[in-house]
Amino acid sequence: MTATSPDDEKSVLLDIRGLVIEARSEDTWAPIVKGVDVTLHREEVLGLIGESGAGKSTIGLAALGFARDGCRISGGDISFDGIALRELSEGRMGRLRGARIAYVAQSAAASFNPARRIDDQVCETAVQHGIMSRPEARKRARRLYATLRLPDPDSFGRRFPHQVSGGQLQRAMVAMALVCGPDLIVFDEPTTALDVTTQIEVLAAIKDAIRAERAAALYITHDLAVVGQIADRIKVLLQGEEVEEGETEQILYHPKEDYTRKLVKVRSVSKPGHTDMSDTPAIEARHVTAAYGKGLKVLDDVSVSVAKGATTAIVGESGSGKSTLARAMTGLLPPLSGGCHLNGVELPPQLKHRSKDQLRRLQMIYQMPDVAVNPRQLIDEIIGRPLTFYFGTTGRKRRDRVAELLELVELSPDLAKRPPAALSGGQKQRICIARALAAEPDVVICDEVTSALDQVVADGVLKLLLRLQEEFQTSYVFITHDLATVRAIADDVAVMYLGQVVEHGAKDDILNNPQHDYTKKLLSSVPRMEMGWLDRVLAERAKGREAIS
Repeated sequence: MTATSPDDEKSVLLDIRGLVIEARSEDTWAPIVKGVDVTLHREEVLGLIGESGAGKSTIGLAALGFARDGCRISGGDISFDGIALRELSEGRMGRLRGARIAYVAQSAAASFNPARRIDDQVCETAVQHGIMSRPEARKRARRLYATLRLPDPDSFGRRFPHQVSGGQLQRAMVAMALVCGPDLIVFDEPTTALDVTTQIEVLAAIKDAIRAERAAALYITHDLAVVGQIADRIKVLLQGEEVEEGETEQILYHPKEDYTRKLVKVRSVSKPGHTDMSDTPAIEARHVTAAYGKGLKVLDDVSVSVAKGATTAIVGESGSGKSTLARAMTGLLPPLSGGCHLNGVELPPQLKHRSKDQLRRLQMIYQMPDVAVNPRQLIDEIIGRPLTFYFGTTGRKRRDRVAELLELVELSPDLAKRPPAALSGGQKQRICIARALAAEPDVVICDEVTSALDQVVADGVLKLLLRLQEEFQTSYVFITHDLATVRAIADDVAVMYLGQVVEHGAKDDILNNPQHDYTKKLLSSVPRMEMGWLDRVLAERAKGREAIS
């Protein structure tokens, strides 16, 4: 890192003025970032927050002098440490990227080469830029692994990416960004894809590393509670324009603009729990044990039930067995023992042995709408297929029903003739909901259906699901790692850990009076809209470890 004297420690490192970035649509260019200013001082963290399409990641990439394919920087000035980035040749720009300006992407799993060891990839940039030799880079990497709280720092880098957890790989990506000692790091949603117990560890490691390395950072996220734990200032964006900027405390506690107040309040509503288990459950897993292959047991004697017209949330960290339970319920993974019952009737273990009516009554909505719909089909085909398959509906009657379903999920019927690529993430998830509802199911399994969406869009999807449940008395199995989602939509909660249900009961009982240690840890890991929350939680856990030792 470039040395700075005490006099200029707070001097401006990144100065962006009047930034305009355009995206190409067919033969025209339309602005997606509209004259935004960004000022970042040395050793300062600026949070960029807003919903999808706000321009957060686009601005973050512009700080590296970069625009995605199909985009162009068409206006404004970008100055890094007094260097005008837009005037640099690609060769000079390449010498800055990685060495003095680094980038941490959202998905480490998609960013690492699975065929190369972690050390080789972490050290590569430092060696290629000639900043240090490979042995020196490995030595620095080991120090960074320790700072980032990775296990066994001396040998961690010898592993391949698939041999470590998602949270560990995300921290390894932070080490990769830090190894050259950059002045500026752009963090692009680095904890969004992680469960809350892993997220808190990664967030704390990032915060420690920024302090230790005395780096400045742009921290991009859609979660105010997360950025509130790490940022000095926060800039709120909407549709490519600045809404508000201020010190973190002011944004969290005294937001000035209506949109910022909406971000602060979003998903604070809690659905009253009312589950009545006197009737036959809509769906029930009874003592289900399941495994992948011969030796990898993933579910161990799991029992979960969902009342008619109610929602049971299945919560737990990655690898706890939540999605595997969904696969057992849908017949995609036949249990080794135990079974699943729909409206009191035992379901055949394998999907291929279930009747068309059983298939119709149990539908599923997936986490990633981008990969859950066929990109080559138009929306009317995607929603219309279950209508034809289950009910034989064709022609004008099918087109009319597709239009009704689109209106039901609060979308315009005009979207029927568009491909999925023409829709936003939130719109595509609503298409997936409409497709599930086309079958007129009794039970819908929702597998992390809001985790890929920003908070404002996710809030809209949750409200839609609640309205549809009230209207049609549909039962939901809601798989999630987000406790804010649980409060908003669930009646019952089942907490899973290492393939077992460790607690199962009414939402208010589980959330307000948890009994199992893992449930207590899970609840304490949910970021709160409070200054200093992260430091307090980590201090409390450290005291607990000291007391045990």
